[in-house]
Amino acid sequence: MTRRAIAASTQGPQGSSLVTQMFVAEKYGLRLDVSQLAQVLGITPGTVLNRISANNFGIPTYIDNGKRYADYRDVAAHFDAIRKNAY
Repeated sequence: MTRRAIAASTQGPQGSSLVTQMFVAEKYGLRLDVSQLAQVLGITPGTVLNRISANNFGIPTYIDNGKRYADYRDVAAHFDAIRKNAY
């Protein structure tokens, strides 16, 4: 198996690595609320909400029963994208 094939086989459905997805899901569950997003990103919940309101948060969120959440796969994809850009 080539390196490209190995890399492709470890990608999740949203372009993030399965390892990153497993880490986020294990630590935070299948969806992260605003306080969990703030914790994992190292910012305050107010900053999360401000960035969402300004449409520059970078992670898709949705509202369910009055609470805002992000899917763990989107959070994992965000981390992988940041890591790619860091090199």
